[in-house]
Amino acid sequence: MDILTTVNDLREAIRARRTYLKRIGFVPTMGYLHAGHEALMRQAKEECDLVVASIFVNPTQFGPAEDLEKYPRDLARDSELCARAGVDFLFHPDARDMYPLGSSTWVDVDGLTAIACGAARPGHFRGVCTVCAKLFNIVRPDRAYFGEKDFQQLMVIKRMVRDLFMPLTIVGVPTVREPDGLAMSSRNSYLSLSERQAARVVPKTLQRAREMIDAGEHEGAAITAAIEELVAAQPLAKLQYAVIVDPDTLTPMRALTHEARLLVAIFVGATRLIDNCALVPKAVAPPA
Repeated sequence: MDILTTVNDLREAIRARRTYLKRIGFVPTMGYLHAGHEALMRQAKEECDLVVASIFVNPTQFGPAEDLEKYPRDLARDSELCARAGVDFLFHPDARDMYPLGSSTWVDVDGLTAIACGAARPGHFRGVCTVCAKLFNIVRPDRAYFGEKDFQQLMVIKRMVRDLFMPLTIVGVPTVREPDGLAMSSRNSYLSLSERQAARVVPKTLQRAREMIDAGEHEGAAITAAIEELVAAQPLAKLQYAVIVDPDTLTPMRALTHEARLLVAIFVGATRLIDNCALVPKAVAPPA
C-alpha cells in the first residue's frame, strides 16, 4: 500500500494504473478507523480492481463549538488497518492542499439537510458535500462506499451525486455494531466506562421502536414519545432528536404508511452519538 499526501501525487498514481483497471473503489474517512471502516474497504476490495481510501479530518464540517482539535488521530494504526483490508492507495492530505488559499466554492444540498443532523449542526453538510465533491474529483472513482450508520449523510451524498451528474455509484454498507448493539464510531473512544455503559440506551431506542412497530403501532408521535421516555430514564443521556422519515426523501412521516427510517442523536455525557434503523410497519388497514 502506498501512502500519498498531495493531490498531484495521488492523481499521478491513479493515472498510471487507470488504463488497465476496470473499476476503482473509494472509501473516504476521517481516520481513527474501526471494524466499520474495514467493512467498507473489504467490500470495495471485493467489487473493485483498485481501492483508494482517504484519511482527512475535514475542518469545514465541524461547528465552532465542536471537537475538531480533539478528534482522535492515529495514522500508524489506521495505515495498518487499511493495508490489512486490501487498500492500494491511502490518501492523507493536509488541509492546505484540500482548501488552497482563497478557496471560496461550496456545495450545498437543500431539503435533505433541513432536519436531524442538518438542523442540529448548521453548515455540517455543506462541509461534508464540499469535501466529498473535491475527493471525488481527485480520485474519479467508479464506486464510493459509505456506512449506513450515517444514514442522512449517505442520502445527501447520493442526492449530490445524482444532481451534479457525477459518474460514480454511491454504495451504502450496513452498520457494524459492538456485541451490545452500539454502532461502531470513532467518537466511542470519548466515552468513560460509565458513559459506555449508559450508551447502550442508543441501540435500545431502535429496539423499542421496532417492538412498537411489530405490535402494530403506526403513529410516529407515539414512537418518538416512547424513545424520549426511554432516554430520559438514563441519567447520563440526553436526547437531541428522534425523527421518523421517508428513507428516500428524508421527509418527516407522521404516520407509517410504508417503510420508514428512524434517526436518533443522543448525547452521552458530552459525546454525541447517532444511529438509525429501518421501520417496516405491518399492513395498514384501509379506511372503513
